[in-house]
Amino acid sequence: MRNVFTRRIALTVGALSCTALLAACGGNPPQAETGGKDSSATTGSGAKVTMDKALHDQLPAKVVKAGKLISVNNGSFPPYEIAGSDGHSLTGASADLSTALGELLGVTIEHVTADGLPSELTGIKAGRYDFAVGPIGDFKERQGANDFVDWVREFVVFAVPKDNPKKITSLDTACGRKIAVMAGGSAEGVIKTQSQTCEKDGKPAVQVQSYKDQPSSILAVKSGRADAFFSSQAPLTYFVQQSKGELELSGTGQSNGFDTLYQGAVVPKNGELRDVLLKAFQKLMDDGTYGQIMKKWGLEDNELKQAGINLAKS
Repeated sequence: MRNVFTRRIALTVGALSCTALLAACGGNPPQAETGGKDSSATTGSGAKVTMDKALHDQLPAKVVKAGKLISVNNGSFPPYEIAGSDGHSLTGASADLSTALGELLGVTIEHVTADGLPSELTGIKAGRYDFAVGPIGDFKERQGANDFVDWVREFVVFAVPKDNPKKITSLDTACGRKIAVMAGGSAEGVIKTQSQTCEKDGKPAVQVQSYKDQPSSILAVKSGRADAFFSSQAPLTYFVQQSKGELELSGTGQSNGFDTLYQGAVVPKNGELRDVLLKAFQKLMDDGTYGQIMKKWGLEDNELKQAGINLAKS
């Protein structure tokens, strides 16, 4: 796994404001909308996007009739998804990209928050939501129920207290430690497998703590309930920067139990929307809109030059 974030992310957002009860933070309202039907518009990155009628006409008939797509999220995956402290807004790279997609496709994209990743995936499969712009981790076992339109690559590392007092630098050093993870996420599976390895090697098991969102996991580390948070490097970098020196990254530049990790939008299996989204993402990549949005949020090292369907091989 190649190293990323060799330079510090230059984010243009303010601090993520939450109440003390961070488990509830990040819940944007059911209809924080972005996107629209205008023939052209400017996204949050400053890029101007014009509607592509050919792509619009390829959308599922029910979407064309409704004039909108409903995208589900968990409201807490910065710098991709950041719920506003006012309770009425959603910002981040995914929000900006949704605006661009909506303008390109000539529809409104409405954002609905679900309670955790499992609810997102089952809701898409059941047809309650049209898709999730994500990015959500693409893994072979998830491809059986849904399809992934991959548009970023990611890396998984640890967020630890300043100076890393428990010296957690890799999976091997997590034995006997209290490690926070997102419930239902890929990192949870990896750290549970590592716990079994620790026990086989005669070491203490990892004390896995599963939380439903990123802020709750970060709070666990800050409060000392957890020794580290094991998750995607992009959001962890954001949280580290917002911690004002309380936290730091560890375990960067190594695989940490993962092969090349692709993330993307999630759509119903073999649905009509999949190929339209693939073409739309690729057009935004080719015309520079995607690159402007990724640069705005400090995510250049996570960019893909070519969008793809179900790129994960494991």
